[in-house]
Amino acid sequence: MKYNKFLKIAAIFCIIWSCGKENNIEKEIAAIPVEIGIERFDRIFADVTPENLANVKAKYPFFFPEKDHDSIWIQKTKDTIQLEINREVEKAFSNFSKEKEQLESLLQHIKYYFPEATIPRVITVTSNVDYQRKVILSDNLLIISLDTYLGADHHFYRGIQAYLKDRFVRSQILPDVATMYARQLVESPRNRTFLANMIYYGKEMYLKDLFLPDIADSQKMAYTEDQMAWAEANEEEIWRYFIDRQLLYSTDAELLPRFLYPGPFSKFYLEEIDQEAPDRIGQYIGWKIVSSYMKNNNVSLRQLLLTDAETIFSTSKYKPAR
Repeated sequence: MKYNKFLKIAAIFCIIWSCGKENNIEKEIAAIPVEIGIERFDRIFADVTPENLANVKAKYPFFFPEKDHDSIWIQKTKDTIQLEINREVEKAFSNFSKEKEQLESLLQHIKYYFPEATIPRVITVTSNVDYQRKVILSDNLLIISLDTYLGADHHFYRGIQAYLKDRFVRSQILPDVATMYARQLVESPRNRTFLANMIYYGKEMYLKDLFLPDIADSQKMAYTEDQMAWAEANEEEIWRYFIDRQLLYSTDAELLPRFLYPGPFSKFYLEEIDQEAPDRIGQYIGWKIVSSYMKNNNVSLRQLLLTDAETIFSTSKYKPAR
């Protein structure tokens, strides 16, 4: 009995110590100077005229290919669809101050873990609902397409599959930006195994965990709360399925769209599961393996990024939650 009491006290102490350490880290992060401006190119382009187009092109040359004549851009400003996009985006994003604060906090976290990171030029745009490129991070530019975050039920998204447009919500902007930063830091898988690809996404998710400590796990995964609850409740069964069918070291390319890529659901080919299982469930398992590896090994974040999937898995001591 005394031994059990000691274990309980030790566990409580560890929790308190861990929370205290995390609070100290967050204080350090909050002290990192980061300030961004939000350039509302969506508004600027909405106000383009033949008279000011040259000035706009000079300031934003990367949006205006040289081969395109000025008349194309003037015509686009008058296009009825573009005008409707302008109205809908302005209605939804008349105020972007909350996102500005969130982005600054995200960048503080990124600079804490990767001090060499630079502060980008942040520009909001419209893109004719180009949902393949909702966020672009390139050449120190962070470009956010606001017309891809108007809400899952917005009429612009009619005809788009539900599993895609469910992520066209304002609250997904920050996780999507974090994803782009994580992808710049994580190397592509070194081999074609299912495990290597799971660990690749697991590293990406682990970085998002560090970058977005106040964001719900469901948002980091772009899941609904019900989808996240299903993944957590069925983690052991998912893992058993992968093990029983010897999928970890398989190089079958079909496993990637089944369990790692966006889709209506993960494809176990089991009637009682497929309609309930959220897509990308392999990313979730990869996240759990990487988290277990970092918990059970004294390695730095940079070491994690350089370590191969097999080493991570074999030393992770991963055990699925029951």
